[in-house]
Amino acid sequence: MSGPAPRPIVVVNPNSNTAVTAGIDAALAVFRFPGGPAIECLTLAEGPFGVESQRDAEAVVLPLGRLVERRPDAGAFVIACYSDPGLDLCRTLTPAPVFGIQEAGVLSAMARADRFGVVAISEASIGRHLRSMRRMGVLERLAGERALGVSVADSGGDAAFAALERVGRALVGDGAGAIILGCAGMAPQRARLADALGAPVIDPTQAAVAMALGAVLA
Repeated sequence: MSGPAPRPIVVVNPNSNTAVTAGIDAALAVFRFPGGPAIECLTLAEGPFGVESQRDAEAVVLPLGRLVERRPDAGAFVIACYSDPGLDLCRTLTPAPVFGIQEAGVLSAMARADRFGVVAISEASIGRHLRSMRRMGVLERLAGERALGVSVADSGGDAAFAALERVGRALVGDGAGAIILGCAGMAPQRARLADALGAPVIDPTQAAVAMALGAVLA
């Protein structure tokens, strides 16, 4: 006799660009299976068009917290922004596990390789990412982080791929055995980049949802 259906995993894109949410949703299709938890991808309407600065990251914290409070039915939450905005707050507002994609991406990359590299959308993003990794205590495993110089909105498109491949190859040259896509908007690029580099490429939203699945199903 089957038990109750598992509670849904709620994946929140903290920017207001629905095209980014659609790309995330498509990348998560492989995690949906009969009898498994629903994976809902939501767009934070109050968010900026792209979370590209410290101000943007701070601005979405309280709206994210309110969204979490409105979803007591959720089995787990994933904050699909590589700055992990609102992660600490949201964890205080729900008994459900809350996963940030930067934390999940870094942990997954370290499970695949001794040293990892990160592709950032811009130079301005790198400082935020380094502060988070310093708190995680993983900087010794970081081979490098390099910027594409594109917007969140453009990072998943064909026009950005040449820059993404160039930066990925540079990170491999830096000693990275695995590459993390440092923006949820890059989700559509993962498989193509992995083929081009011949190295593991981590979509951090996929990494976070994999962890959320484990938490919900266990």
